[in-house]
Amino acid sequence: MPIYEYRCPRCDVFELTRGMGSAPAEEDCPTCGQRARRRISAPRLARTGTAAFRLIDAAERSASEPRVVSGTPPAPGRSARPAYSTNPLHQKLPRP
Repeated sequence: MPIYEYRCPRCDVFELTRGMGSAPAEEDCPTCGQRARRRISAPRLARTGTAAFRLIDAAERSASEPRVVSGTPPAPGRSARPAYSTNPLHQKLPRP
């Protein structure tokens, strides 16, 4: 749904989400209750497939829908990877 901007003469700009074409020309300000006129603003166009958009979307989603933890965190000092590398080229590296 589109986001519509309104400017209150007493407060500041606020946004409302309404259905396409169903936003009135005036709306009550949520802060002071005075009538505010709808602003004409630039559309927010984004490339939804970019990594930056996915990061922003995940950050916004985590504010209201945090992930559910299904297990305990790993014990400190233990790592999930092996203590040594299995790559044969790493065996030729100098050891401390």
